[in-house]
Amino acid sequence: MTDTTAAKRQPLWTPDAKRVSESRLSDFARFVAERTGETFNRYDALHAWSIGSTEAFWTAIWDYCELRGERGERTLMDGDKMPGAKFFPDAKLNYAENMLAKKGNDRAIVFRGEDKVRMEMTWDELHALVSRLQQAFADAGVTAGDRIAAMVPNHPHTLACMLAANSIGAIWSSCSPDFGEQGVLDRFSQIEPTLFIACDAYWYNGKRIDVSQKVAAVAPQLTARQTVVIDYLDSAESVAQAMQNASTLDAFIAPFTAKEVNFERLPFDHPLYILFSSGTTGIPKCIVHSQGGILLQHAKEHALHCNIKEGDRVFYFTTCGWMMWNWLVSALVMKATIMLYDGSPFYPDGAAVFDYVSEEKITFFGTSAKFIDAVRNEGRRPIDTHDLSHVEVIASTGSPLAPENFAYAYEAIKRDVHLASVSGGTDIAACFVGAVPWQPVYSGEIQGPVLGMATEVWDEDGRDVRQQKGELVCVQPFPSMPVGFWNDPDGRKYHEAYFDRYDNVWCHGDFAEWTDTGGMIIHGRSDATLNPGGVRIGTAEIYNQVEQMPEIEEALCIGQQWESDTRVVLFVRLAQGFTLDDELKAAIKLKIRNGASPRHVPAVIVAVADIPRTKSGKITELAVRDIVHGRSVKNQEALANPEALKLFENLSELS
Repeated sequence: MTDTTAAKRQPLWTPDAKRVSESRLSDFARFVAERTGETFNRYDALHAWSIGSTEAFWTAIWDYCELRGERGERTLMDGDKMPGAKFFPDAKLNYAENMLAKKGNDRAIVFRGEDKVRMEMTWDELHALVSRLQQAFADAGVTAGDRIAAMVPNHPHTLACMLAANSIGAIWSSCSPDFGEQGVLDRFSQIEPTLFIACDAYWYNGKRIDVSQKVAAVAPQLTARQTVVIDYLDSAESVAQAMQNASTLDAFIAPFTAKEVNFERLPFDHPLYILFSSGTTGIPKCIVHSQGGILLQHAKEHALHCNIKEGDRVFYFTTCGWMMWNWLVSALVMKATIMLYDGSPFYPDGAAVFDYVSEEKITFFGTSAKFIDAVRNEGRRPIDTHDLSHVEVIASTGSPLAPENFAYAYEAIKRDVHLASVSGGTDIAACFVGAVPWQPVYSGEIQGPVLGMATEVWDEDGRDVRQQKGELVCVQPFPSMPVGFWNDPDGRKYHEAYFDRYDNVWCHGDFAEWTDTGGMIIHGRSDATLNPGGVRIGTAEIYNQVEQMPEIEEALCIGQQWESDTRVVLFVRLAQGFTLDDELKAAIKLKIRNGASPRHVPAVIVAVADIPRTKSGKITELAVRDIVHGRSVKNQEALANPEALKLFENLSELS
């Protein structure tokens, strides 16, 4: 079933016939053949069927993955509308019920902290904890539609809290504890949570990081009736005692004994969680995702594209502030064991994650392109130092995986492995293009479009193009399109974010290109969103911090392609009488780190005499980014001061 058309280059890896025939993708193809009488011997044919027979495909996903719930008669309503299409409009289901379908004493979760703390949780233990949390949430007055906000580490209790929230129809939203106070408030104050969950401290880079003061500062500014403190590093009781309306997690659930979890079945598009994707203006956007859309998309990706099976051990290095945490949690629907890790992947050195993968016999190893690049630059060869014989898939996302890192993965990590570069985003909490178990892996390429996603690349005139750079778009509805944005009653912000450029077509904001093999290369963002280390952040959060400083008149921020990744570059126009010396640079970085997060801190800060802007007064990030990368700037006539662009040409600080 390997697609060999137009393959002019030698693949780095090709699945053998046994691996192909035993894949869950092949099993699904046989499942569909029994229903339709159609035989699929090529992936492009199966993909074409998945987008040409939309209703039959998504119904088949529900049935093949044995999802729990009442499916209803209708599969798709208003399928010609984006936004507006509704999948399974008559369905009633519960995401957590599907995650907790398995019981018994097999391991559901394994956790390791950077400080070598390790814990396991069986399926029965996870059920018991979710039950007690569910009862405690209800006792605290949490009902369907209420929000639970959490500033938490990647810990088993965090996962259990999320499932308990969904079991009663509450809406989950989380960020990692390294976010600054303002960064947390910019997110959670918008959604008015009923309950706030936080940790007492966390480990990172060999240090215990206390967050008690941040928790104490954030909680009173939220609408939450109560704060619950997870005891990660043995100080939760003192943190809770120093606050009003606060308790430790242990005390919160102490009155309740475990019983059968009650799963509230709600409509397909009932909100599951709110993710945050920063734009270039204003505070972060609150993206509301539906429980049914996420369940269907993730089940499809886990089973068919990543070949995850019951009993597999699935790991993705992530924090609770990245959508890959949400994606990882969904592997529970496969009855797989979720492998959690919290801390720095480079403490004490770059072997830490490989130690975890090797010692725990992880089968699915997910990470970022930046991590692979970093261990390559360290000169590490895990193939020589670690037993990775059980690893079947190495997945990479967050930013484009460079060709040299494809080669490195096969030369220095593992030779016979499915290296799966994937791409999607917080906006859809899923993938447009990604792993295809039937297909070869070519250097620098994502293997192909994922099933059910009508992914295309369009030029400026809205034409579908091949082997040419253009905008990544999706021309048909898909289940994990957001329900909408929070506090966007007329849907205007949602429409502007994805549908303004092309009518009735999702425009994702990535530059992309189809290759002659049918694969895809992502060339980076086509909008002004930054993507350092694979984490999307908005420039507005950086401006909100630096423009409070009296030394700075205004600022402009871009992402510069640098060493197989993107680095944040901040340009500042200084107030009269100030100089950008090392002391001021350090102060700027500290201000951003404390007010936003460590991820927002620029790698380079450059002083400029002027910043280009449109005639309406808006700064032009995209034009500056083009100049920095040596590209011509179109529509300079729209600029009020086009001569300012010359200030950004051939800067020594950026070379």
